[in-house]
Amino acid sequence: MRKTLREIAELVKGEVVGDESILITGINGIKEAEAGDITFLSNSKYQSLLNKTLASAVITSRDINKPDKPIIRTDNPSLAFAKVISLIKDDNIKHPKGVHASAIVGADVKLGKNVSLGAHTVIEPGASIGDNSIIYPGVFIGSCASIGANTLIYSNVSIRERCVVGKNVIIHSGTVIGSDGFGFVTVDGLHHKIPQVGIVEIHDDVEIGANVTIDRARFGKTVIGSGTKIDNLVQIAHNVVIGKNCLIVSQVGVSGSTVIGNNVILAGQAGLIGHITIGDNVIVTAQSGVSKSIPADLLVSGSPARPNMENQRIVACTHNLPSLFNLVRDLKKRIEGLESKS
Repeated sequence: MRKTLREIAELVKGEVVGDESILITGINGIKEAEAGDITFLSNSKYQSLLNKTLASAVITSRDINKPDKPIIRTDNPSLAFAKVISLIKDDNIKHPKGVHASAIVGADVKLGKNVSLGAHTVIEPGASIGDNSIIYPGVFIGSCASIGANTLIYSNVSIRERCVVGKNVIIHSGTVIGSDGFGFVTVDGLHHKIPQVGIVEIHDDVEIGANVTIDRARFGKTVIGSGTKIDNLVQIAHNVVIGKNCLIVSQVGVSGSTVIGNNVILAGQAGLIGHITIGDNVIVTAQSGVSKSIPADLLVSGSPARPNMENQRIVACTHNLPSLFNLVRDLKKRIEGLESKS
């Protein structure tokens, strides 16, 4: 990347303070940056780092005053920096192009314009892939599955039969879409499999991390709403419905038939039982265990999950248990002493 500070400011819709002709040749974190790099500072309370960084320029929030070096003021420094990163990322990553000779494409498969299929991909009969989508080596796409336009699927992803993936979706390596839901009936100690005949439907602009598993519905659909982002190592069970623009962090587990609203955040290792409803804008903190439905706009924590302030009071009381135990023991001794004198 070789861009002037003014050119970068135009890209991120920011305001340059200082020399806008400085040439930027790289990007880095604020502590690691060197001359020629641009970095970012998202919180003004760390403004002292501006005096220490070796970066040639910094993308900041609009409340930064009297900078010691050229800056670009923006409404959202993190988002602006992400746009700058994309300049380098697009230059460095070379996706597969064209249809590799070893790709196996079944009968009646519909390939859109400029579709790329990497080595040893398998596209089963009746599947369809939209324009400009890129399928990396070793991907399996099952019969009658549908992949939308401008979708990027990395190596060793499996998308099983009849599942639907929307436009502008990114799916990282090792993920399985449409595996059977975990359904069994136990009779006389034997577990009999319940057929899972539904599908998974992933809407537009979703990103799914590595080694995620999203189970097909028993009937109907398991749904991931548009704009939702899913981290690595997440398990989503059959018939779960997840709304729009949710953030689901690593090692979350969502049990079957749970309904999650829009703009929900499930932090790392949160676990949700089945057949509950999570309202819009709920935040579930890390390692929480959700055992009942949660109304909209709540922050919950703990196991079982409770409103956060209530849980914090319980945690504080728990920390006081050793001293409380000692106090009760001392009071017991004093009472026994008083009783022995009476």
